[in-house]
Amino acid sequence: MPKKSKLHHQLIALFSAIAILAGQMPASACTRALYVAKDGTVLTGRSMDWGEDMHANMWVLPRGMKRDGMGGTNTVQWVSKYGSLIVSGYDIGTCEGMNEKSLVVNMLALVESDYGKPAVGGKVICMSTWAQYILDNHATVAEAVADLSKEEFRVQTIVLPTGRPANMHLAISDASGDSAIFEYVNGKLVIHHGKKFKVLTNSPIYDQQLAIMEYWKMAGGLTKSLPGTSSAADRFVRASFLLEALPVETAKKYISGSPQEKFHYQAAMCVLSLMRSIGTPLGFSLDDQPWVSSTIWRTVSDSSNRIVLFDSAMTPATFWVKLDDLDFKSGAPVKKLTLTGGKTYSGDATDKFVEAKLFNFASLNTKFEEPKQ
Repeated sequence: MPKKSKLHHQLIALFSAIAILAGQMPASACTRALYVAKDGTVLTGRSMDWGEDMHANMWVLPRGMKRDGMGGTNTVQWVSKYGSLIVSGYDIGTCEGMNEKSLVVNMLALVESDYGKPAVGGKVICMSTWAQYILDNHATVAEAVADLSKEEFRVQTIVLPTGRPANMHLAISDASGDSAIFEYVNGKLVIHHGKKFKVLTNSPIYDQQLAIMEYWKMAGGLTKSLPGTSSAADRFVRASFLLEALPVETAKKYISGSPQEKFHYQAAMCVLSLMRSIGTPLGFSLDDQPWVSSTIWRTVSDSSNRIVLFDSAMTPATFWVKLDDLDFKSGAPVKKLTLTGGKTYSGDATDKFVEAKLFNFASLNTKFEEPKQ
């Protein structure tokens, strides 16, 4: 059998197996895409697909904060080296953010995650603080990869207010366009590091997502057809092909509609339009496919210009926050931008943050009430 044909059949078998396993996925899904323009502009788009309103808020966290990894007796502890702008989930943990050095972190669901057990006496960090640890301590992707590769602590997860475990993998990117994906597979940390790792969704594990992409390349991609469901595998393929189709320099036919006719504004909207195009309509669900979740919000994090754009699917407005206008110095107050309760913002919302007490990060022993039916 020719080599190409054998690979073709192997990928079809893998794709079929994923379709069978899809019914076991939780009601959560997300997509992350890393865009790098010809002039070096770097933006990270992500969609948050979730089975309910996760009561997200935005927070400004200064440097110099003492942090507890919430892992119990042997937890990791540190003091934040860098300030960050984060989005919280349920106000129990950091689900994404950008720090003052333009490092971006996005957490996405991965039901296959297996964190293993820490060694006796080994250091532990709770899932609720994993993303924050990276934002607090690293300026670049390379720094974070070098640190986490030492495996000086073991990530352990919690049960979310939804009643499901917070099984996640994590993607990071920086202003150079560097990228890394962190997963725990069969109890071991697996790291994919390199600028080529631009797109991430959910199940299956990343190695298998890359294999699925190879199948669709052989199938013709944009020149033929693309898979159209809301499954993680289909979204990975669509996002990958559409990302490569985005203009990497000024699109002259549309630039007149961009503020000041500046390319970085156009680039941000190109990435946002990509994230919108692969979303799932608000309120859409299928009884026999509980892994299909509505897109509840999207972000575009501009590492080059240090701006985070937030696009809620639940309110009729989009806004952005400029990190250059935030106070990250040690001793500065924690500030909050309330997004819950139908709060709406439009345009530059940097000055809308108010001083607030930071939420308590969930610990491994946190017990939530059963979600109301």
